[in-house]
Amino acid sequence: MNIVLTTIILFVVFGVLLFMGVPISVSIIISSIVTAMSTLSWDQITFITMQKMNSGIESFSLLAVPLFILAGNIMNNGGIAKRLVNFAQLFVGKLPGNLAQANILGNMLFGALSGSSVAAASAMGGCISPIEKEQEYDPAYSAAANIASAPTGLLIPPTSAFIVYSTVAGGVSISTLFMAGYVPGILMGLGCMVVAFIYAKKMGIKATGRDKSISVAKTIWDAIPSLLLIIIVIGGIVSGIFTATEGAGIAVLYCLILSIIYKSIDFKGFMEILLNSAKTSGIILFLISASSAMSFVMAYSGIPAAISSALLSVSTNKYVIFILMNVILLIIGMFMDITPAILIFTPIFLPIAQSFGMSDIQFGVMLIFNMCLGNITPPVGSVLFVGCGIGHVSIEEVTPKLIPYFLVLIVMLLLVTFVPGLSLGVPSLMGLV
Repeated sequence: MNIVLTTIILFVVFGVLLFMGVPISVSIIISSIVTAMSTLSWDQITFITMQKMNSGIESFSLLAVPLFILAGNIMNNGGIAKRLVNFAQLFVGKLPGNLAQANILGNMLFGALSGSSVAAASAMGGCISPIEKEQEYDPAYSAAANIASAPTGLLIPPTSAFIVYSTVAGGVSISTLFMAGYVPGILMGLGCMVVAFIYAKKMGIKATGRDKSISVAKTIWDAIPSLLLIIIVIGGIVSGIFTATEGAGIAVLYCLILSIIYKSIDFKGFMEILLNSAKTSGIILFLISASSAMSFVMAYSGIPAAISSALLSVSTNKYVIFILMNVILLIIGMFMDITPAILIFTPIFLPIAQSFGMSDIQFGVMLIFNMCLGNITPPVGSVLFVGCGIGHVSIEEVTPKLIPYFLVLIVMLLLVTFVPGLSLGVPSLMGLV
């Protein structure tokens, strides 16, 4: 069958199923089977599909995903967020709109600990929103700052997004990816802080300072155990003491011990955390399994090569190609969550990026940065919905306040795309690339 027709069948069937409300993993499997029927027999389709779905999750590295999810859920319920908020106030307490600034800095810290943008938006927003309400902050302003900055947790390690990308991209070093995410993640957070500062000045929101009832020494002392998790896990992975999977296991144990010490978790609560983590992990691993089947169908049908040829027919200028890739990925991020986007579109766009001299490390950071922006935009925008719920505002109210954040983050994305040193600088200094 003509490659163009095959490509149309795959994406049209996939899009129609999503529009009908079919779960994304089921949509991936059905669209893959329908497309494969044009070139393979039914016996071949069933055998190969099951084989690829099984092999897609038969990876030791992927064990880190459910473990990091569990660690994030324990932290989200373990009293860690409030301590990080107080710690953040030490640095931003004198800035206009300091509560929103603390929210952003807290999201950077909590996201780095939990590796989850949704967990960061929920934990930080839950801590700060009531205080912001007491001080008569505009709810839309507060929610926008929380929503825009929460996805920094997808870039600042440890994060399961890089682990999934490593698996799809052919075993790219996870420790190198982790180090590559630091500067872009920090840039993303700083960009949000600038926007929040300008908004606060414009709206006349004064600095209220930190909570004086808690001493500086106690604030730092309370935050140190949580911040040590980053040093232990990332330090251990980068130094080669343990793998990412083993580091995820250590993170679970550390967070559990910390929560017990803080007396913020009981046996019943822990059982609920385990159940929720198992549900989330099952969804993500099934997505990975289903996407492995789709990746095979696309490769067998020649779809990545066809898309590559289509892009190259537009231009052979690498700057134009990179901008086109970003536009496509941004649009995809508005309709698709991060894990399936990584799984489906890495095999398509990574070879194109590499042909123009972009490394697999830099491409991974660029891809996940795009998905961070997708997290805060409708219609998927998981962080958008969580942030609006926590802040008790509608999407219509918060969207105008999000636009300046989105524009600044687009600039940051272009910097990450066209300045390799932002992604590769830290790994190079550490001798990882």
